Amino acid sequence: MHPTILLFDIDGTLIDTGGAGRRSMDRAFACVTGRADACAHFSFDGMTDRAIVRRGLDAVGASVDDTAIDRVLAAYLEALVAEVAASTGYITHPGINRVLDHAADRPHIALGLGTGNVRDGARIKLDRASLFDRFSFGGFGCDHEDRAALLDAGARRGAERLGKDRDDCRVVIIGDTPKDIAAARAIGAESLAVATGRFVPEALREAGATFVCDNLLSPGAFAMLFPDA
Repeated sequence: MHPTILLFDIDGTLIDTGGAGRRSMDRAFACVTGRADACAHFSFDGMTDRAIVRRGLDAVGASVDDTAIDRVLAAYLEALVAEVAASTGYITHPGINRVLDHAADRPHIALGLGTGNVRDGARIKLDRASLFDRFSFGGFGCDHEDRAALLDAGARRGAERLGKDRDDCRVVIIGDTPKDIAAARAIGAESLAVATGRFVPEALREAGATFVCDNLLSPGAFAMLFPDA
């Protein structure tokens, strides 16, 4: 059985927070800069948290440095706790628990997160669905602002979990945006693209995904993730 690292995106892939993330970011910018509209003119799809904050600060003409970014992120995390708890649109996408249960029973598979969320944000978002503790490691938005670099960090942690060299492992990125696919290609990984976010299957195929499915209940998705099942 080939050592395999599975890295899951969060928003649009594992869950949908019903807009809690954007509402929290708007509240954070209002608190720190006085401008709740800092991020009004761009999509968060596939972006890392630090990249979102950097772009928002630049949009309102505020100082853009690590200290300023950290201040906004601290306010964001504080708001996120309340927003996620109160969100009436929070859902877990189909097939997630089945896939996680199957992977957890296989010692040759390392199950991790590959997300633009900072680690504490990932925990807050996933704890509502009791999902965060299903993952023993990850690559996070606090590892790097660039998505490919944070996925590479997650892949290396997964290889360490398996006691293998990174180059000896199959790495699969599971995500819902073209940016997930591009980052997977940049680190030499496969990509399973799920059309559970804002992008239709055709757009994900055009982006070069290894495999595209409607959701993780697809038999094809299961076979792609677990070819030796």
